[in-house]
Amino acid sequence: MMQKIQKFGGAMFTPVLLFAFAGIAVGIGTLFTTEAIMGSLAAPESMWYKLWNVFLQGGWTVFNQLPLLFAVSLPIGLATKQNARCCMEALVLYLTFHYFLNTILSQWGPAFGVDFAAETGGTSGLTMIASIKTLDMGMIGALAVSGLVIYLHNRFFDTELPEWLGSFSGSTFVFMIGFFVMIPVAFLAALIWPKVQLGITAFQGFVTSAGALGIWVFNFLERALIPFGLHHLLYSPFYYDNIVVPGGLYAYWANLLPEIASSTASLKSFCPEAGFTASGFAKMFGCTGAALAFYSTAKPEKKKQVFALLLPITLTAIVCGVTEPIEFTFLFVAPGLFVVHALLAATLATTMWLAGIVGINSGGLIEIASLNLIPLMRNHWQQYLLMLAIGLVFVGIWFVVFRFLILKFDFKTPGREDDAEIEFGSKAKFREKQAAKGKDASDDPDLELCEMILEGLGGKDNIVDVTNCATRLRVNVKDETLCKDDPYFKAIGTHGCSINGKAYQVIIGLRVPKVRDKFETLL
Repeated sequence: MMQKIQKFGGAMFTPVLLFAFAGIAVGIGTLFTTEAIMGSLAAPESMWYKLWNVFLQGGWTVFNQLPLLFAVSLPIGLATKQNARCCMEALVLYLTFHYFLNTILSQWGPAFGVDFAAETGGTSGLTMIASIKTLDMGMIGALAVSGLVIYLHNRFFDTELPEWLGSFSGSTFVFMIGFFVMIPVAFLAALIWPKVQLGITAFQGFVTSAGALGIWVFNFLERALIPFGLHHLLYSPFYYDNIVVPGGLYAYWANLLPEIASSTASLKSFCPEAGFTASGFAKMFGCTGAALAFYSTAKPEKKKQVFALLLPITLTAIVCGVTEPIEFTFLFVAPGLFVVHALLAATLATTMWLAGIVGINSGGLIEIASLNLIPLMRNHWQQYLLMLAIGLVFVGIWFVVFRFLILKFDFKTPGREDDAEIEFGSKAKFREKQAAKGKDASDDPDLELCEMILEGLGGKDNIVDVTNCATRLRVNVKDETLCKDDPYFKAIGTHGCSINGKAYQVIIGLRVPKVRDKFETLL
C-alpha cells in the first residue's frame, strides 16, 4: 500500500513542475500591469498595459485550468503502458464526465440540493471546466476520474477483440467502457459532492480558527512527511484546491496581487490562510543554518571537500526551493536531527505568520520573489525587511541547535564520517568491475550513473516499475535484499536513497527526468 501511495504522490507532482515558471510569469505580469507600482505607464488604456496583459493572461493558463491539468497529467506517472494514449483517454472521459454531470444537474439540480441556475464561483459550489458548467470538485474530482480512467486503461487497453471489431480496440475500447462507467459516476458525484462541499466549508472554518496552532502543525507535517514521499499529498489540496480558499492558495493569492500591491495594509489582512505556504522560509534560512553547522563541525581535513558538497545543494534549496539534496545528507545518519529540523521549520513558519508575513512562500527565492517581493516590495518593504530579520535570527538558531546536537551525539554528518575519504570511490570500483566484464566505461555520465543505480537496485530483473518526482527517481523492486543501502547511493554520486520496504527513492536532483529516461533505456 505504501508503494502505491508513494507512486501516486510522485505522479501527482508531475503538473506541479509547471508552477514555478507559471508563478514567475504571473508575478512579472502583475508587476508591470499594476498602476500603483508602474504609475501612468500601466494605465489600462496604455499600450504598455495591453502588451503586458497578454503576457499575464498567458501566465494564468496553468492556474486557471488546474483540474484539467491534473486529470491529463496523472497517467504519465501511473499508466503501466501507452502513457500518452492514456492521457488522451483521461482528457476525453474527464470532459465526458462533466457533460454528464452538467446535464444531470441542469435537469434535476434541486433534487440533489444544487441551485444550478446560480452563477459560478463564490459559495455556489459551481465552476466552469473547458466551458462546461459543473460542480466545483477541484483537484480531488480530477484525480478521482483520472485514476478511474487509468484503472480502465491498464486493465482493458490490450484486450483482444475479434478481427471484425479491430477498429474498436485500444483507446477506443477504453473510451467505450469509460463512457458507460462515467454515467453512474456522474450521478454519484451529484449525490455526494454537495455534501462534501459542506464538509469542506466546515473544515475551512476549523483550520482558520485554529490560528497559529494550525499553521504550526501543517508546516511540521509538510517537512516530516518528506522521507516518506507523502508531503505532496498533504499540501497539494491546500495549495491548488478549495480546502481553505476558493481555487487554492496559489491562484487566490495571485488574484489578490494587484489589490495588495496598491495597499499598505498588512499582508496577513488580505489572506491569513497563506500562512500554510510558509515552508519556503525553512528552505532559505533553515537549510543555510544547517549547512553552516555541517561545515563548522566537519573534520579540519575535510572542510574543503564539505564546502564543495554543501555549496551547490544549499544554493539549490535557497534559490529553487528543492531541499532533498541537503536534507538527505543527514536524514538517514541522524533521523533525530531531521525531526528537530521539522520542528524548527514549523516554528519559523508560525513566527512569520504571527508577525503578519504571509504570501506564496513555499518555494525558493525565485518563487518568493516573483509572487511576493517583486510585485509587492514598493508598499510592503517594511514587512519584507522584518521577514529578513526573522529569517537571519533563525539561521543562527538552526546553526546553534544543529551544532550542539551534532557534537553532543557525534552524528556522522558530512565531513564527520569515520572513513578516510569523502570522495565517491565507488565510481572507480564500478569502472574496474565493468572493465573486468570486458565493457568500456560510458562516455555519458548520466548513463554511467544509471548503470550504477541499477546495480545498486539488484539489476533490471529486480525492477517492478520506475517513476520520478521533481528530484527523486522512485523505483519499486521485487526483492529488497538484493539492493544496496544509502551509503552506496551516496558513494556513486547521488544525494542518497530513501528506503521504505520495496520502495526506493534515489535522490538525483533537478536533472532527474533526464536520468529517468536513461535509466529506462537500461530496462
